[in-house]
Amino acid sequence: MILRHDRRRDPELNITPLIDVVFLLLIFFMVSTTFDKQAELNIELPEASGKVTQTEQFKIEIGIDGEGRYFINQRPIKDDRLLTLKRALEVTLADHKEPKLIISADRKTPHEAVVRAMDAARQLGLTHLTFATRQSSE
Repeated sequence: MILRHDRRRDPELNITPLIDVVFLLLIFFMVSTTFDKQAELNIELPEASGKVTQTEQFKIEIGIDGEGRYFINQRPIKDDRLLTLKRALEVTLADHKEPKLIISADRKTPHEAVVRAMDAARQLGLTHLTFATRQSSE
């Protein structure tokens, strides 16, 4: 007996598994891709204009130089750790209630140093915080 192939039917191509594989690869690449967003901002710090007010309130000035070193009322702090900064602030505070805190940072100061000074002040409950600026030339 001779077997005949039925030539009347056209071969059928099933692309469903192919689509499944393509979607799985797409999901795999989407999940495994790392999104590294690097933004560079050129920030020109503003100058402030206004009248200087004189108050009799006790003031503490935290000075931060361009390399991130701290100075409290012009006295240098031995290192730049948060705990050291907090202790130096506590000693300077002594018995004063709600002093005015002035952060005076160089324009080249790392942002981290300013945030660390603000964090130390917040942890000690200092609420009157001011940033020193230079008078505009206009």
